[in-house]
Amino acid sequence: MSESPSTASAAHGAAAAPGRPAGHATLYTRLIAMMLLEFIVFGSWFATIGLVLSTNGLSTIIGLVYALAAVSAIASPMFLGALGDRFFASQKVLGVAHILGGIVLVFLPGAVSAQNGGLVLGLIFLYTLFFQPTIGLANSIVFRQLGSDDGRFPYIRVFGTLGWAIAGLGVGWMGLSGSANLFIVTAVASFVLGLYSFTLPTTPPPAKGVRFSFGDVIGAKAMPLFRHRNFAIIMLCTLLTAVSLGFYNTFASAYIGALGVSNVAGVLAIGQLSEIVFIVSIPLVLRTIGLKAGLAVGMGMWAVRFVLFAVAAGGHLTPLVVGVALHGICNDFFLVLTAMWLNQVVPAKLHAQAQNMLILVISGLGALIGSLASGEIYNATVATAPATDTGAWTTLWIVPVAIAVVTTILWLGIFRHRHGAAFEPLTVKGEDAPAAVSPAAA
Repeated sequence: MSESPSTASAAHGAAAAPGRPAGHATLYTRLIAMMLLEFIVFGSWFATIGLVLSTNGLSTIIGLVYALAAVSAIASPMFLGALGDRFFASQKVLGVAHILGGIVLVFLPGAVSAQNGGLVLGLIFLYTLFFQPTIGLANSIVFRQLGSDDGRFPYIRVFGTLGWAIAGLGVGWMGLSGSANLFIVTAVASFVLGLYSFTLPTTPPPAKGVRFSFGDVIGAKAMPLFRHRNFAIIMLCTLLTAVSLGFYNTFASAYIGALGVSNVAGVLAIGQLSEIVFIVSIPLVLRTIGLKAGLAVGMGMWAVRFVLFAVAAGGHLTPLVVGVALHGICNDFFLVLTAMWLNQVVPAKLHAQAQNMLILVISGLGALIGSLASGEIYNATVATAPATDTGAWTTLWIVPVAIAVVTTILWLGIFRHRHGAAFEPLTVKGEDAPAAVSPAAA
């Protein structure tokens, strides 16, 4: 999965974080360790589960597995998310979720080895119900512990990206990229993080006593923002790009394995390492080419990476590696810039609502459409072709190329912003509009 939920949840956490004095170096170290472990857990299974399933005769359910992960991203905030927000300390909910998730993972290798597709789907859905809220919880814990020192968040969050890369390199080094025993590694990491979570500083529930509302989960109060052209087009382009991300997350690992690469997890880790490079370039990008052009690059590069994937079907691995390495620019220039723009132009009281909607669009609706569509295309083309016919994958990659081209054209043609001008605040009746913000401040 892409790291999109964490990006959106970060802005959500920023809006909800109460002020507190800056912590000591010990606190930063503890939070860094939590973030590192959180994404070691995530990166150890999510990137290559498609390869695990295809290697073990379950390739026809790959799309459904990622679709269920997307459904749980929609459903889980109503359960564990609500518990962490209203009833229990966040670090305790984080710990329990990872321990219970680890228990579920222990049963997955047997189900995969037995090629019991129904059981695998059920276990994955149950696990992701436990896991999906933990990214937001981890971000919330960091923001609330940092308080007024929240400017340090990017320096802590970058260790999450590093954790994902470490997980991929480690899984590849152990030769488990396509093995069902991969889930044992994830289970062990889940247990470690689960126990460690109980040692973290207490983070009381931020919304204790607040009545639960399903509308809050899906960002319903932000619906009036769709009256603004810029908000409507950025959400539409976000949805379309999230569909492309769904294609990548669902089948990249299986495709790389089909091309004869043995260390699939290690190759995919290149994408996360590139994120570290590109995320620090964002301030420079905003100053030089501006938000509109930066987002256009982020959207358009999805087309470039999938063209490179299609070219690689002829047995050329260099385009494949370059396509994976573009993950940093595809993710950061799109997801991070979108979250930053929302945080600047949306009225303060609607920050959380707008970011919840962004999470729903990326990790829920977009991922669901992308995984189901790619699964149908895979089953109709690749699954019916000989295993040696890597050219059968071309159709699967050409579809998101077309989506990315259309998305970029829509964005450039409809979104209104002149480079160097202040961002126009989005007004909602009954809510105080934010002051105009310069692009550099975003």
